[in-house]
Amino acid sequence: MPHDLCVQLVPLFDGLVLDDQMEIQRKTRFRMFGKGDIVFSPASEPQLTIVARGSMKVYRISPNGREQLLRVVEPGGYEGEARLFDNDGAAAADTAANAAPAHNLYGEALGDTKVCILRRSDFMELLGTHPQLSLRLLSAVAGKMARAEEQAQFLTMGRVEERLAMYLLDLSKGAGGSPRIRIPMTMRELASYLGTTPETLSRKLRLLEEEGYIARRRRDILIRDPDRLEDI
Repeated sequence: MPHDLCVQLVPLFDGLVLDDQMEIQRKTRFRMFGKGDIVFSPASEPQLTIVARGSMKVYRISPNGREQLLRVVEPGGYEGEARLFDNDGAAAADTAANAAPAHNLYGEALGDTKVCILRRSDFMELLGTHPQLSLRLLSAVAGKMARAEEQAQFLTMGRVEERLAMYLLDLSKGAGGSPRIRIPMTMRELASYLGTTPETLSRKLRLLEEEGYIARRRRDILIRDPDRLEDI
């Protein structure tokens, strides 16, 4: 995609006039990452990382050393907004926005991924000339807070198949209600996201397929009966 379209992918900036968007664009840096490359880590400087192409998983390392997947960021999505306010109320925003301190988060490319990076100092300059971005940023943090609460409730569901069914239905909703969806991560990563093991996840997918809820070809899923799936 042309470099000058990157900021137009991001809802945070889509209300700005073209000249303002181009001003932001000139402040961004572009980087390419391959599958498995670390896009950002707790050691990275505070910055807004926008996915322009490809996808990136965001995770933290739990106290027992296991990777806990929090979300997958696709084109137009971004990470790092809580850390833009380091030393200025960031601790509360970190916990609210991510259900995990933002300083403990990692971003990893899931394939060939292009990102735009906006440094904290440049973003703070933009807030001085475009104060409306502050409200948009607060709205974005509130949205992540709501999704984090949903995920916390999601993980309290007793049965893995119930979590899996809800996840597949959410993917379908995100695809405009299409019954044909593609899981945007590996089975190991999805198992981490659902709070189970790859072996258990494999069994539950096979069970859903055998009972006619879904048809599956690797990560491509056809939801055959969404009403029954919702009742699991």
